[in-house]
Amino acid sequence: SQPCWREYLTTRIEQNMVVNCTCPISECRAQPTTAFICSIVSSEEIIAKYEKALLRGYVECCSNLTWCTNPQGCDQILLKDGLGYGAACSKCSWISCFHCNFPEAHYPASCSHMSHMTCAKCNHGFCWRCLKPWRPTHKDYYNCSAMVSKAAWQEKRFQDYNERCTFHHHAREFATSLRNRISSISEMPKIRTLTFVLDACKVLEQARKVLAYSCVYSYYNQDTESMDIVEQQTESLELHTNAL
Repeated sequence: SQPCWREYLTTRIEQNMVVNCTCPISECRAQPTTAFICSIVSSEEIIAKYEKALLRGYVECCSNLTWCTNPQGCDQILLKDGLGYGAACSKCSWISCFHCNFPEAHYPASCSHMSHMTCAKCNHGFCWRCLKPWRPTHKDYYNCSAMVSKAAWQEKRFQDYNERCTFHHHAREFATSLRNRISSISEMPKIRTLTFVLDACKVLEQARKVLAYSCVYSYYNQDTESMDIVEQQTESLELHTNAL
C-alpha cells in the first residue's frame, strides 16, 4: 500500500540508505525509480534529503569528481581534471589535493611526505593513509641508524624544521585573522576601499602556506645539490613575506 511504501522510503532516506535500495519483499530485487519515490513521498524536506543522497552517490561514482575539502565546510563539487596546483574552489577559494587524503594542497611537499606520521609519545612511524607501520614498502621509508650521534642529529633536524613549519602555519592563521578584521572594517560607512590591503593579506596567507609545506619538502629531501637551490629560494620568499 502507499502508506507502507511512504514509511519504508522515508526511513531509508533518513538513514542515508536509499541509494540502490530494493523492494522490501526479500525475493524481489526491483529498485524504486526516482519518479516513483517522488510520487510516494510528499514531504519536501525528505525529498531534499533524497536528492542530496543521489548527488552524493553520483559524485562518488565519478572518478573525475570530488567534493571541496575545505574543513570549514563547502558543498562545491570539483572537477579533478580541471583543477591543479594554484587553482581554487570557485565557491570558497580553498585549494584541494586530489592525489591523497590530506585536506588541502601541500605543494611543494609530496603526497608521500604528508602521509608519513610519527607518534609524539612513542616515536612509532606509520602511514596515515593505510595506518600500517612505515616499512620499506613505503616510498620514502628511512631506516634510522642505531648510532646515537646520528639519531641525535636527526632529532635536532626534525625539531628545527618542525618549528619553522609550525611558525609559518601560525603566521598564516594571523594573516587570515587580519583579513577577516579588515573585511569587517571595510564594510563600515565612510571608510575608503581597503581592497589592496585584503589582496595583500591573501598573498600573505598563500606565501605562509608555501613556506610551511616547503619545510616538509626540505626535511624529507636528501638531495643536497638541488636542496641548496630550494633553500635559497625559500629564504628569499621568507624575507619578502616577512617584509609584507
